[in-house]
Amino acid sequence: MKKILLLSDTHSYIDDAILKHIKQADEVWHAGDIGDLIVTDSIQKLKPLKAVYGNIDDAKARAEFPLHHRFMCESVDVWITHIGGYPPKYNIKVKEALVANPPDIFITGHSHILKVMPDKKLNLIHMNPGAAGKHGFHKVRTMLRFKIDGKNIKDLEVIEFETR
Repeated sequence: MKKILLLSDTHSYIDDAILKHIKQADEVWHAGDIGDLIVTDSIQKLKPLKAVYGNIDDAKARAEFPLHHRFMCESVDVWITHIGGYPPKYNIKVKEALVANPPDIFITGHSHILKVMPDKKLNLIHMNPGAAGKHGFHKVRTMLRFKIDGKNIKDLEVIEFETR
């Protein structure tokens, strides 16, 4: 079993509240718009990190992290990308590959809107953790925490921080 912390859209922001949750996870997944690599460096000092770059990320972030990251966690097929849309309004750049070979979990960032929803047609769960950073239109900073146990995704929790 693995405890996962999922965040996105940090936009160069990391604080003790985020770090506290990182310390409680087994792995951290970041769905892009990292900003300054001090964010990912801080995470990697504490826990294993899987991340993708987002549209605001510079050449350094793009050299370190891919645009798409597909991997297995336990027995769950995971695909993370920054701009991927959501069911059924997927980004045209990923839709064909997504339909042809859907993962169990499709994770995106970009919108700053926390959203977890099933796609019954593709038999997947879409997750967007919202935004953990302070830059953007969102009022509340959010992240997601959940467990993966074999093929099971369970104990999903929303983490909310103070109103900006």
